[in-house]
Amino acid sequence: MSSSLTVRVPAKVNVQLAVGGRRADGFHGLATVFFAVGLYDHVTASAADALTITVEGPDAAVVPTDDSNLAARAARLLAARYGVEPRAHLHISKDIPVAGGMAGGSADGAAALVACDALWGLGASREELFELAGELGSDVPFSLHGGVALGEGRGERLTRVETSGSFHWVFAVADGGLSTPAVYGECDRLRELAGGADEFSVPAPAADPKLLAALAEGDAAALGAALSNDLQPAALSLRPSLADTLRAGQDAGAIGALVSGSGPTCAFLAKDAREAASVADSLAASGTCRNVRTAAGPVPGAVLL
Repeated sequence: MSSSLTVRVPAKVNVQLAVGGRRADGFHGLATVFFAVGLYDHVTASAADALTITVEGPDAAVVPTDDSNLAARAARLLAARYGVEPRAHLHISKDIPVAGGMAGGSADGAAALVACDALWGLGASREELFELAGELGSDVPFSLHGGVALGEGRGERLTRVETSGSFHWVFAVADGGLSTPAVYGECDRLRELAGGADEFSVPAPAADPKLLAALAEGDAAALGAALSNDLQPAALSLRPSLADTLRAGQDAGAIGALVSGSGPTCAFLAKDAREAASVADSLAASGTCRNVRTAAGPVPGAVLL
């Protein structure tokens, strides 16, 4: 066992998010294509007498350091599974935008699983870690997986997606967050107005063959044309200003644009790194977002450094 170790874990963008109708249990079936990008959080686990969390980074002030933090929940879940005391200090260095639809909290949960497993010398199998990740939340397993994957069920059942080459992204970070439950609720409300929101009124979610082909062929233009997010109308309804952000990125030359996950971060695909830098400069000057980041992918999931 080591006294201190660090796990790096990436952000994600949903290049497709197909949302089925509301089920009797209140959940929605998903078919979502996760794409891991090179914006990272780092979680360092150190030996301690009790479970504690500290956070640093641009949005550290709004990240909880109690048991509501997914990293803390992950550590406690792993400890309970193996019958050990959750003795660790977890330090989170955040670079993934907070509450931005890029799975920053889920990433920290995944990183904490890997870090605490190594710190405590548990030797959990990859299958066990994925099972625990699925108990923590729908996006947590992908943070372990990385690369590109099709998520089904609630998003936790993953199938690797073939890709070629690298894709270049620009992310426009909005002020404040959007509540994921609120976005799903608004999606249901809008669907009710259009004729029905239950699973019998909405087509079953499925991966888009054109999008999968674009990823396999490394065709950025085709991927940009195929980007889709069934939650985007709801996010725009709750935060109409996001339409200005999307328009600014498209006007700047992005070949694809969408709200990332439940928002409010907007993601833009560029044809290459040079174009991504140009789109980022234009977005930064547009006054339609708080911050702009560029990243390429796909990249691996949570990895012990």
